[in-house]
Amino acid sequence: MARLQVKGDELVVRLSAVEGLCARRRHVRVPLAAVENVVVTHDWWRALRGEPEAAVWLPGTRFVGVRRHPQGRDFAVMRMPRPVVSVDLRPPSPFARLVVSDPEPEATASAIRAAVRDPDASARPAQASAT
Repeated sequence: MARLQVKGDELVVRLSAVEGLCARRRHVRVPLAAVENVVVTHDWWRALRGEPEAAVWLPGTRFVGVRRHPQGRDFAVMRMPRPVVSVDLRPPSPFARLVVSDPEPEATASAIRAAVRDPDASARPAQASAT
């Protein structure tokens, strides 16, 4: 299953082997500075825009690939009916939006929001809590 991860100053979509074959790429990287908005959408279809450009779509099951629309191109990796993390992006990102059915959508969205608010946080080691 695809995952969204913050790696340094980039947001990375890591794909499984099958998803990578369908998308014709192993992962997608966008600058963290390009992140404009992050939301979790429980109705996956609300995050879709435009028409499939280069994609594998099994209706009612999954979508992997690129969708073209008047505002640009979106990259999506979705498993229906799971919720998706939708990340709106601005230039210089190659995509206008990333839509991913991440296994932990709420935690992933929170981690991305925190990294955008404090870009140095992703480079610092996590603090251990005192027990």
